Amino acid sequence: MATLEIRDLHVSVLTDEAPKEILRGVDLTVSSGETHAIMGPNGSGKSTLAYSLAGHPKYQVTSGTVSLDGEDVLAMTVDQRARAGLFLAMQYPVEIPGVSMTNFLRTAATAVRGEAPPIRKWVKEVKEAMAGLEIEPEFAERSVNEGFSGGEKKRHEILQLELLKPKIAVLDETDSGLDIDALRVVSEGVNTYQANNNGGVLLITHYTRILRYIKPDAVHVFSAGRVVESGGAELADELETNGYVRFTSGATV
Repeated sequence: MATLEIRDLHVSVLTDEAPKEILRGVDLTVSSGETHAIMGPNGSGKSTLAYSLAGHPKYQVTSGTVSLDGEDVLAMTVDQRARAGLFLAMQYPVEIPGVSMTNFLRTAATAVRGEAPPIRKWVKEVKEAMAGLEIEPEFAERSVNEGFSGGEKKRHEILQLELLKPKIAVLDETDSGLDIDALRVVSEGVNTYQANNNGGVLLITHYTRILRYIKPDAVHVFSAGRVVESGGAELADELETNGYVRFTSGATV
């Protein structure tokens, strides 16, 4: 049983002029087996939360705490956070020319698991995961994300999720840029990860369409850098119908 606890988190982003506060006191708890969806308008702080949890140097935590199973996440380096069981699927996955997917995935798995997985078992594991995500076998020898379409990059992110088996997965707009078929495949991959590993999911999205495939236990509305309302799946339906007006009117940025 794993628990990610975020308490009164304040985060500023470094700009050319001066730090700008984006998160203004976020409180959130995600436990094993739970799916929490974060929705909100552009600029409300959703992606800032994701990258702050992962340890992106552009984002400066000014106050508050983040713990994973009682351990201080903010005191960890980026790689230590990954080894501790925190995973980030990026909204815009980066390309890594010259590094094959095969080498990248095995190196990452070795770092997280503490030892290199046996070759035969690993090859079988990767092939099964790729087949489940409808990734063609030849992609294994291509450079990471180089020349990939948006949908192919997102499938690769979920491939990492399935192979690394983190405790808590933060998915930053994984549904953006996906067509209907890719959305279904990616969503099934997330559900498979959660079912097989009892993982916790923090799903950041603008749209309810992914929530038709990945059922949230809780929906949180972000506005002006904080959670302004929480509820069940019905809250997402309200947002789909009425938008964010009742949450953003009068909000200060």
